[in-house]
Amino acid sequence: MATKKTVIAFDLYGTLLSTESIAQELAKIYGEDKAKSLAALWRRYQLEYTWRINSMGEYKSFSEITRNALGHAVAEHELTLSAKDADTLMKSYDALHVFPEIPLALKLLEENGDRVEAYVFSNGTDEMVGNSINTSPELGPHAGRFKSLITVDGLKCFKPDRRTYDHLVEQAGKQGEASDVWVVSANPFDIAGSRAAGLQAAFIDRAGKGWIDRLEPNRNPSVVASGVDEAIKSILKN
Repeated sequence: MATKKTVIAFDLYGTLLSTESIAQELAKIYGEDKAKSLAALWRRYQLEYTWRINSMGEYKSFSEITRNALGHAVAEHELTLSAKDADTLMKSYDALHVFPEIPLALKLLEENGDRVEAYVFSNGTDEMVGNSINTSPELGPHAGRFKSLITVDGLKCFKPDRRTYDHLVEQAGKQGEASDVWVVSANPFDIAGSRAAGLQAAFIDRAGKGWIDRLEPNRNPSVVASGVDEAIKSILKN
């Protein structure tokens, strides 16, 4: 009798891949002193735009939102952005670096391949997510660790919309068994959305502050871990 595998879906940007590493590319255009701030603001507006457009019942692709958020961040710094530089910076999403613990996390997935069915679950488009994984210096060689890449582009909405988590459950073949599906994410909104949809969720708390989100105080993560590797270990103990 085949062993029932644990389904784990990993968020990509901010969980496996560090969007902070894009500051290196920003520094080539705007200088070291502004790069880190620009990177943080770019990420902030990238997420904020997805929430805004969800609330408005409209849709733009994550790639378009990411480009527009870059323009917002640059304008807020009272700088200019040429089309050429925008193209260059968008391409840098194809070569993001992973967080330090990810190589060990990938090793754990390999060692427990008979117990874990792993997915990537992202707001990005199919093309953007595929490029980001396959050309990431550290993640690309291990792309085969994931059964498939699940995106929300076909739904025309973003996390934490309930439909995105229902889509994940369906794609993983777990209809009616949402509580058997785990989402691993460093984004609090993703954790809250997962739990609201009935999934299990592991929050990656790299800052070591614990779960401090207060939108729904009684809906906590199933697991709080310092890194993705520790989250996998905790999930496998459940």
